[in-house]
Amino acid sequence: MTMQLSVLLTCGVSLGVLSFGWAPSVVFAESSEGYTLDAIVDLALENNPLVGTAEGQIEHQRGQQVTAGAYPNPTVTGYGGYGKLQDAVGGAGGFSTRQSLSEYNIILGQPVEWPTMRAARQRVADLGLATANAGLLETQLNLRSQVKVAFYGLLLAQQGAVLARQNLDIVEEVGRIVRARVKSGEAPQFELIKADVEVMKARQLVVRAENAVRIRRVAMDTLTGGALGPVYAVKGEFRTFPPDLQIEGLMARMMERHPAIQRYLRSVEQSDWKVEFERQLRVPTVTVNGGVWRELGREAFQAGLSVPLPLWYRREGEIASSLGTKRRNEAELLRTRNDLARAVHQHYQDVSTTAELIEVFDKGLLKQAQEALRLAQFSFQHGASSLLEVLDAQRVQRQIQLDYAEARHDLSVSLTRLEQAVGGTL
Repeated sequence: MTMQLSVLLTCGVSLGVLSFGWAPSVVFAESSEGYTLDAIVDLALENNPLVGTAEGQIEHQRGQQVTAGAYPNPTVTGYGGYGKLQDAVGGAGGFSTRQSLSEYNIILGQPVEWPTMRAARQRVADLGLATANAGLLETQLNLRSQVKVAFYGLLLAQQGAVLARQNLDIVEEVGRIVRARVKSGEAPQFELIKADVEVMKARQLVVRAENAVRIRRVAMDTLTGGALGPVYAVKGEFRTFPPDLQIEGLMARMMERHPAIQRYLRSVEQSDWKVEFERQLRVPTVTVNGGVWRELGREAFQAGLSVPLPLWYRREGEIASSLGTKRRNEAELLRTRNDLARAVHQHYQDVSTTAELIEVFDKGLLKQAQEALRLAQFSFQHGASSLLEVLDAQRVQRQIQLDYAEARHDLSVSLTRLEQAVGGTL
């Protein structure tokens, strides 16, 4: 009877170990209809309000561009009336109308901008649009990074839930075997208590793992603007270490193409032209006037110029404000470059360190844990080890698999953060 129960226990644990091994095809079997990473990224770019805000800023700058290219409208001023030319009659103050006429005057005024002022204003608007376009690219880059991090987090949570359910199945099978042994008198009652405690712990792990999946789903759904819904699954794999990563090339790409740097470069250039535009505004805008006058006994055509005189104020405040904006944008550009350079070095080091850890798992740690569990099963079968030793070996093997999954998750997240710091895909 003891030998039969030992063989049954070994078969049950072995089946659990086979299903417990690292096999992505098993992990993703239940989510074969899930969303891929590319599909979720597309949904986020389509529905996330941050993208809509950036696109709205582009539309706003396009409107500013149209405004900057418009010519000033002319001004028309007109007056009209009815006039009489009267002569005095007698001595009683009477008057007689000798002539009457409809009178009017019309004045047309057209402001004439200086070409240099108009060019500066248009350049400011053009660079504002370029800044908004770079802002949209930056928003999309950051959103892609957030989606990828959330995707890998949900992927890890799904795998953790699968491993937790597999562990529960194994522990429940062991508990049934121990219960049978206790009932037959082959094991003390205390062994059953130990087995029941292990089952309770395994069930708690399942509940925690499933809660983690639900939390990750909500976070992912928020990034897509609610396009995924409350219940869905994701499918995919963690990323692997690219062998050709070089820190020098990454730094050069960051300086050349990162949208945040491009945005601040355009902002600094826009500030330069804003200063020039404010200086050009000190030159008075001339208004050319022309008019037609018709009165009793008189008709006239007139032309003239209207020039405001900048005697008391020459836009010193606006020029100083624009210079301050330029200085602030230059400081933000320098800060952004420093922050991105630090982020590139940090995430590159994280990627290298995590890749080395994964290599340790691949080269033997997973196999060693599997072999330790096999030896514990064999010893238990021959009465050389206890039930707790088998459960401990199983727990260690499960923890190593979880650590391996977390290491792959950390590598994927670090690569994603590195892409975000560089400004594009590696």
